[in-house]
Amino acid sequence: MTQTPSHQLHPLLDPETPDLRIIPTGLLVEHEFNDVQRTEPLARRLQAEGILKNPPIVTPVDEGDPPAAGRDPRYVVLDGANRVTSLHLLKYPHCLAQVVRYEPPQVTLSTWHHLVTNIEPDTFSRELDAIDGLDFKEIDLLHARAGLARRDFIAYVVRTDGKVFAAAVSKGQATIRGKNALLNAMVNTYKERGGLFRATTDNVEDARRLYPSLTGLVIFPNYEPSEVMALARDGELLPAGLTRHLIQGRALRINFPLSELKSGAPLEEKNAKLAEWMRNKMAKKEVRYYAEATYLFDE
Repeated sequence: MTQTPSHQLHPLLDPETPDLRIIPTGLLVEHEFNDVQRTEPLARRLQAEGILKNPPIVTPVDEGDPPAAGRDPRYVVLDGANRVTSLHLLKYPHCLAQVVRYEPPQVTLSTWHHLVTNIEPDTFSRELDAIDGLDFKEIDLLHARAGLARRDFIAYVVRTDGKVFAAAVSKGQATIRGKNALLNAMVNTYKERGGLFRATTDNVEDARRLYPSLTGLVIFPNYEPSEVMALARDGELLPAGLTRHLIQGRALRINFPLSELKSGAPLEEKNAKLAEWMRNKMAKKEVRYYAEATYLFDE
């Protein structure tokens, strides 16, 4: 009789003990611009509710071995930039975060694409074409996909009328910083003028069924974690809503009281209270691990 192998957790993943820490907000480094349309409403909601439901996901920055003398380790925010920015706006000295290792299987990096609405397609293309250092040319979809996979292009656009335009860079902008600056310039042409939504497809017909006022889809390349970390360490921000981090063992519904983060108690004392809070949660069996993918209907 053949036995089905039991499910084995990777040694990095312990379903009972997510690595939760209280960290100075000044040591949290963002890797992409936050969504300004979401930050202020979120800050108001945090202030009204008085709890942090879902902690941001962070990973340590490699500052060298050993780190500079007397320098506290920094953390890159992989997910939760709007929550971190909101806590900054509310002048919280500390943030509760979940610390992860930036490597599979705990963290998998993929890319969101941008679904843009409520801009006239020719205006949309004309403003992208006007960006200095960007060669914006019409191309067929198959070659656009292939060129993006080879990194010949930094992005391509599929308009609602079916036309496809690839965005290549001039030689002087071919560095990772230069390409990132051009990506931000592209997103800046539409991020506050039209509707901006995240998507995982370049299929215009699928998108138009959900968004009748569709202008087009902006398709970005897949990134490596090392690229994200290098840009963040050097203070360079990717466009908002581009990186998509899938976290195994994500801690949700923490509902941690914000008063504990804003108090004047020393950081060591706050983390000691957090550890005791976790032990009580475990002892009362209030923490449950779900290994399967889930849908949440109260976000």
